Amino acid sequence: MSACVPARAADSDRTERAHPPHSPPPTGPRRFRIAGADLSASIAVFLIALPLSLGIALATGAPLQAGLVAAAVGGLVAGRLGGSPLQVSGPAAGLTVVTADLIQRYGWRTTCAITVLAGLAQLGLGCLRVARGALAVSPAIVHGMLAGIGVTIAVAQLHIVLGGTPQSSVPDNLRALPAQLANLHPAALSVSVLTLALLLLWPRLPGRAGRVARTVPAALVAVAGATAVAAAAGLLLPKVDLPSWRNHALAGLPDGPVLGLAAAVLTTTLVCSVQSLLGAVAVDKLVSGRPGPARVGRSDLDRELLGQGAANIVSGSLGGLPVAGVAVRSSANVRAGAVSRNSTMLHGVFVVIAALLMVPLLELIPLASLAALVMAVGIQMVSLHHIRTVTRHREVLVYAVTTLGVVSLGVLEGVALGIAVAVGVALHRLTRTRITHEEKEGVHHVHVRGQLTFLAVPRLSRALHLVPHGADAVVALDGSFMDHAAYETLQDWQSTHIARGGTVEITGRRAEVRIAEPEALTGHRPADGTEKARASGAGCRCRPWTAWRNHQCERPQPVAGGDGRPSAPGEGEPEPSGTGGRELVRGISAFQRDTAPLVRGELARLAREGQRPTQLFLTCADSRLVTSMITSSGPGDLFVVRNVGNLVPPPGEESGDDSVAAAIEYAVEVLAVRSITVCGHSGCGAMQALLDSAPGGADTPLRRWLRHGLPSLDRMGDASRSWARLTGRAPTDAVEQLCLTNVVQQLEHLRAHPSVARALRNGTLELHGLYFHVGEAQAYLLTERDGEGVFDRVRAVDLAV
Repeated sequence: MSACVPARAADSDRTERAHPPHSPPPTGPRRFRIAGADLSASIAVFLIALPLSLGIALATGAPLQAGLVAAAVGGLVAGRLGGSPLQVSGPAAGLTVVTADLIQRYGWRTTCAITVLAGLAQLGLGCLRVARGALAVSPAIVHGMLAGIGVTIAVAQLHIVLGGTPQSSVPDNLRALPAQLANLHPAALSVSVLTLALLLLWPRLPGRAGRVARTVPAALVAVAGATAVAAAAGLLLPKVDLPSWRNHALAGLPDGPVLGLAAAVLTTTLVCSVQSLLGAVAVDKLVSGRPGPARVGRSDLDRELLGQGAANIVSGSLGGLPVAGVAVRSSANVRAGAVSRNSTMLHGVFVVIAALLMVPLLELIPLASLAALVMAVGIQMVSLHHIRTVTRHREVLVYAVTTLGVVSLGVLEGVALGIAVAVGVALHRLTRTRITHEEKEGVHHVHVRGQLTFLAVPRLSRALHLVPHGADAVVALDGSFMDHAAYETLQDWQSTHIARGGTVEITGRRAEVRIAEPEALTGHRPADGTEKARASGAGCRCRPWTAWRNHQCERPQPVAGGDGRPSAPGEGEPEPSGTGGRELVRGISAFQRDTAPLVRGELARLAREGQRPTQLFLTCADSRLVTSMITSSGPGDLFVVRNVGNLVPPPGEESGDDSVAAAIEYAVEVLAVRSITVCGHSGCGAMQALLDSAPGGADTPLRRWLRHGLPSLDRMGDASRSWARLTGRAPTDAVEQLCLTNVVQQLEHLRAHPSVARALRNGTLELHGLYFHVGEAQAYLLTERDGEGVFDRVRAVDLAV
């Protein structure tokens, strides 16, 4: 008996620890619940997925049921097992060309087997945790691949739109196009044109009725409308033919040459994986930009690869198309407000129900309408935004070669060509280093533009040896990388030159991040000031750029003297009066101790050469707005003008105060700045004062100055104008709306100044609008879209591209 008592006591202790005596009794198993947002989002995604799945199956030459199988499996399997909760998977337009080529070469049942093998390969890659490696592929290659696939789809579907049959390749389709135009089918063409018209015009319906109508997806409206018109007119057209599920073809054993099958599996794996992983990253961006608290975690890319692999195994085994993440459906899912993977899975359930119960309705759809829908999707895959992006980043050659390779040779061959060109471009940039030497006023300047590798060492050595012994030298490094060979060359020359009586100054914005040993080369200490803090015992862990008045810093308390009072200031230290004075001296002392040694060389250069800023930054005088921190700029970068409300008085309305106009003229005419930024901010007291101002008040200097903001107030109250807005959320109140409107209005005032107008006409100046939310530490950049001023959130990933 005694042996049992401790055991029972232990059990009792464990029970009490698990359920404290004052806690509510444990509840039963949680019931499965579906959020209303997930239900509505799943319906929206289903309405988009149904016509697109049939259209993609038509474009590949597969049985039309294969598109429904892939959509259902993508929703249920990939939705349940994948690592991106809100990404919707299914038959993707990016896989159309690959699948069509496989069907033509090996037949449908072998294509299903290839899909299964590709899924197994994805499972292996997911287990190896290499998903992040797929993101190392240049975006220019991915966008070029999608553009090439889009061109191939559009050219092939054009034949069905005209009432004919597509050929096997883009060159063959282009050669057959004149004959097809001569023998077009009027009924098919009319149904296709109606589909495209509805697809284009439905999202642009105006007014409140248009907003309500746009809740129905344009793809569904286009196909349903064209089907209804064709049925009412009695047009004789080829229509969707869904055979009995009893005759549905399942996967068979692979039949074909081993090397060809291996290449097919590799191609399918590559396209499915890259498209799905990039789609998962894009979904994360959409979710983070959605207003309200983010209740969805970030994507687990390795798990996403495992989920896609499982979905392809199931889809291929059941006779479905290859599965991948689909951008159109995923973005619709996020914008519809989905909060969990339940929306993706429910859409798969709806596809299953439609495939079993809606066959008579689906068989009314004309094939020409589906072809027009898929052709529009293919055209949209050639994105002008992507073309502008790769052009801005000098990747247009990689993009063009990949696109042409995919169109003329195939997906795998085109991607291989794009990778080869991307490697060649990277090597060219790595070896393209310009090194110049010149003498100015007795100082020898060696300027290095580009990356310093061992390939540039001979040219660097020749330039350095042009500097005479004992001369003053400045080496400017305008690059972000230096390998060990270049470092040794520069360090040896510096030591030798200084030993022979010369001086060496290493400058350049990126000089401090070249290699792991910048301190020995440049004389700079770590920028965080920790070494100095340890030596002095100050205990301050703040970086030098955080030395503003309200920053949080753990400072030691003053040591008390023998009488119990704090010790007096040190010898030679000024003893200011008042708390403000003590804060001022403390800040200056921190600058001299921590920051001045780091910036002294750069400020000495600016003192010699004078100021040459590239930007005029006009912002509010608010103490919370730190311009250098927001723009990551340093001394000499910005010409800053601050006033109450970041106002720009129009020419002729200054009334004796020409300070802003003078600064604008000086910046444009004398300093030749290349851009002007007007920056507003959240919680602006000037905008609040404008909203609160009543007519007939006292004529104070502040009131006289704020009259330059009255046009912004009038602009916000003008019902004929579109309001400036933020992406991702609505303005929180009238003050924020006025802050946004004021930036747009002050830019108009700025354009009226003669010096600005001339520079804009000559193309030597550009204007920018910026809004900074202080509480969120988030910057928004003004862009013009659809005639509206839209402030887009600036993200860290955008800056890294």
